[in-house]
Amino acid sequence: MHGEDVHLVEIERQIAATAAKLRELIEQSAAHVAPMNEELVGQRIDDQAARLEILIRRREELLRARSGKD
Repeated sequence: MHGEDVHLVEIERQIAATAAKLRELIEQSAAHVAPMNEELVGQRIDDQAARLEILIRRREELLRARSGKD
């Protein structure tokens, strides 16, 4: 496997893990959450959503770079 392929596979793994964590946090926020924890869960959701956006952009950049080489 080429270095770019390994990097793409790792980004895909991170995207899947981050998306799963984001779903879990959203489910937690939908459940009964104490007011103090509600803010914390909301911040964690925002953090995971931002991380997911960054990972998706990285993947898109790698795919564009790869398609330019073909």
